[in-house]
Amino acid sequence: MIDQLEENRLLDRILDGEQEAYAPLVDKYKSYAFTIALKILNNRPEAEEAAQDAFIKAFHYLKTFNRQAKFSTWLYRIVFNTAISYKRKNKVQMQSIDDVSIEYSGTSGGTLERNDKEEFVRQAMDKLSDADRLAIQLYYIKEFSLEEVAGIINQPLNTVKVRVHRARQRVGDELKRILKEEALTL
Repeated sequence: MIDQLEENRLLDRILDGEQEAYAPLVDKYKSYAFTIALKILNNRPEAEEAAQDAFIKAFHYLKTFNRQAKFSTWLYRIVFNTAISYKRKNKVQMQSIDDVSIEYSGTSGGTLERNDKEEFVRQAMDKLSDADRLAIQLYYIKEFSLEEVAGIINQPLNTVKVRVHRARQRVGDELKRILKEEALTL
């Protein structure tokens, strides 16, 4: 595991021209960079491409990284912006009916109930804007501090606090609506 001191040494080596020193940083952050891109794009190949482009951009602009923030925060902001750019480029996407798969799983009631809960939460989260969804996921699921979330999405701390609070309320309201509709169909 790379600690902060080792990370700074790697950054110094990269800035001194040792390009292969970038590989351990890519290895350390590639999984979560991909996760951020996937949450925004909802498309694995595009998310992989966006994450890869973000690492290339980060390498190219590494000399502008001022180390006042954590490298991960700076990198994730690049990933976020790159994924948003990809999403804007590919605004309209159609999915062929031939590509849709329907799976049947003979699971127990407990698993089915958990899957239902996850599906309801996913539906509620889908109603949020990309920035709100990412802020909630970074804060509640990935357990970043509000300050780190603010750095990643490049917004003031107070804005992020309000964004997370309001998004959480919107998810709660949407869950109530979904569950009320679900109860009516029983």
